[in-house]
Amino acid sequence: MEINNILGSNYALLFMIWLASLILVRTMFSKQPKARLPPGPLALPIIGHFYLLRSPMHQALHKLSSRYGPMILIYLGSVPWFVVSSSEIAKEILKTHEISFCNRPSSSALRYLTYNGAGFIFAPYGAYWKFMKKLCMSELFNGRMLDLLFPARQEEIHHFLQVILKKAHTGEVLDVRAELVKLANSIVMRMALNKSLCNNDEEAHEVVQALKESAKVSGRLYLSDYLWLFKFLDPQGVWKKLREVRERSDARFESILREHEQERIKSNKKDAPKDILDLLLNISEDPSSEVRITRDNIKGFLKDMFSGGTGTTAVGVEWAVAELINHPKIMEKARKEVERVTGNERIVNESDIVNLPYVQAIVKESLRLHPPAPMFLRESTESCNIAGYEIPANSRVVINIWALGRDPKYWDDPLEFKPERFMREDQKSQMEVRGQNYNILPFGSGRRACPGASLALNIFHATLAAMIQCFEWKPAGGDGEKNAISTVDMQEGSSASLQRAHPLICIPKPRLLPFPSM
Repeated sequence: MEINNILGSNYALLFMIWLASLILVRTMFSKQPKARLPPGPLALPIIGHFYLLRSPMHQALHKLSSRYGPMILIYLGSVPWFVVSSSEIAKEILKTHEISFCNRPSSSALRYLTYNGAGFIFAPYGAYWKFMKKLCMSELFNGRMLDLLFPARQEEIHHFLQVILKKAHTGEVLDVRAELVKLANSIVMRMALNKSLCNNDEEAHEVVQALKESAKVSGRLYLSDYLWLFKFLDPQGVWKKLREVRERSDARFESILREHEQERIKSNKKDAPKDILDLLLNISEDPSSEVRITRDNIKGFLKDMFSGGTGTTAVGVEWAVAELINHPKIMEKARKEVERVTGNERIVNESDIVNLPYVQAIVKESLRLHPPAPMFLRESTESCNIAGYEIPANSRVVINIWALGRDPKYWDDPLEFKPERFMREDQKSQMEVRGQNYNILPFGSGRRACPGASLALNIFHATLAAMIQCFEWKPAGGDGEKNAISTVDMQEGSSASLQRAHPLICIPKPRLLPFPSM
């Protein structure tokens, strides 16, 4: 035993001497200059900077950036993250060197659930992605298609208002978030699949439930993606759940695809497209199409529509309503603007938005303070020099949108809710929220900006304006008690999307009388 201990200790000593010598020799003879990397806090072995991160992550990263600089380097396990909280650096990445940052990284769970990246959002920059982006802009989300599906969107908003009215008449408190999520899912369901959640379509509800499960499991942080020790392991035991979720959602989409295909056979494909799925099927069957999209591509794209199309509306409108409750003078000013345009005889709709500049300013100010996606990621395809620092190829770059919108360097009273800032003549350069102004980027920027931004903004404006016009809003007391309180707590939650820490529970009171029959 004693001999074995001695031999063991000698072997360990020899190994340490060999390792130190190897490192010394490589350092002495290496001709590669050391890259200049951004500053950052001390990283611990194996786990990197995980020990510094707290929920919500965008706030934790903002605190680190406030201490170390507008671009910092942190490691989540072995994966480097270059965190950007400056609009100048964001512009350099997203415009000047855009082509080097056109990929979006995804987790292993997301790749699996989206058929190995067969969708659009996380597809690598290349021929397929370019084709789908062109398709989005020219066919799926162009003015003609949006106009064609406008009645469906308006009908869903009217149903949403009816639900609120019924609860108001019965004296029930309203979970604003829950109803907004239902509305967002209903609108996307009608546009994408020509199905409605309003008429108790069982298959439509099953699709939404399957998508909720997918979002829940894909939004988690998986150790196998960041810690090399677990690269081929499943320490969190999630892959069984992932397989179950993918099988359920796949079965639902397969059923809907077959249903659409049967209807197309009956009509001999002569009918005009009724929804986005019809358009995708037309393209998949077109032998002259420059890129042949597969069944998995279609299902992946539909999943992307739900994941990207429901969050902005539901999360964004909830924050905007909360801000208006806390600022009654702004609420009243917006209400008067809507009434000047519509009177009291009809409900505001998307076509009125152009005549509602103050409502537009409210939406922009809410997106500045509460961007539904507080961060977005890019991945470098080649080594690139940004702001004097070297970003190696295959590195992740995190743009902290939440921090950009609160930067006191560019925003007066950045923590205050002031829609008027978007109405001033000297702020005309900051009016844009679709990616041209790098101080406010709720929909990203450049090639990989959200292609559905116009649709999302139309729904956001129309929904918020209708809620302002048709109801008075009072927050309920703690735990949903019916007694009203004066202000709403604005604490942020811990989810990847910028949800409120607590759902907005309100007591709605009808004010548009007589309430139109819808």
